[in-house]
Amino acid sequence: MFKLDTHVHTKETSFCGNIFAADVVKLYKEAGYDGIIITDHYYDGYFETLGDLSWIEKVDCYLRGYKRALEQGEKLGLKVFLGMEIRFTENPNDYLVYGITEEYLKENPELYKLGLKEFKKHIEKDELLIFQAHPFRNGMVVADPTYLHGVEVFNGNLRHDSRNEKAVQFANENHLLMSSGSDFHELEDLARGGMVFDDVIHNSSELIDHLRNQRYSEIISS
Repeated sequence: MFKLDTHVHTKETSFCGNIFAADVVKLYKEAGYDGIIITDHYYDGYFETLGDLSWIEKVDCYLRGYKRALEQGEKLGLKVFLGMEIRFTENPNDYLVYGITEEYLKENPELYKLGLKEFKKHIEKDELLIFQAHPFRNGMVVADPTYLHGVEVFNGNLRHDSRNEKAVQFANENHLLMSSGSDFHELEDLARGGMVFDDVIHNSSELIDHLRNQRYSEIISS
């Protein structure tokens, strides 16, 4: 059994995050999880705050939360994977991207300028996956499923009504992959979502394989 939260933020990188990465890892280990995906917010507003730094330096800043979580995870025995929650400049939607690497982010600047349609084309050769996060939350626009691999069918954040039942229906009607995540920003969000797999996921490649083929035994819906 491998219990994984697919939607986790850190204070180091996400302005709305309230828990430092090392503490996030400790909390999830104590909560009985085997892994987490760090999905800090990736959007124009974040990178603009970094001023005149080079793109490489900006990515290094963006990865601070992930790298501190990874270091702590190696100490405590919790797998930490890199993802991101991207917001394109075309609308306020959020999308969870799985399978990215540090090298990919550094070699492909300002992905938020692409828009969903172009981004989907861009990532096909790299075998990344994109899921719309909380598509039925207030202020979101339900995306054209043609440009999605999946949808977050359960979002555990208590401060928003994500209308998760509608997300499940949308995924089923459009034959989309499904995910569940806590959308962790602060203590009350801990362990409110995630997925349980029948075998251990060791690396990003295995993670993509399990998500793409929906090899889960349980969708956690707190």
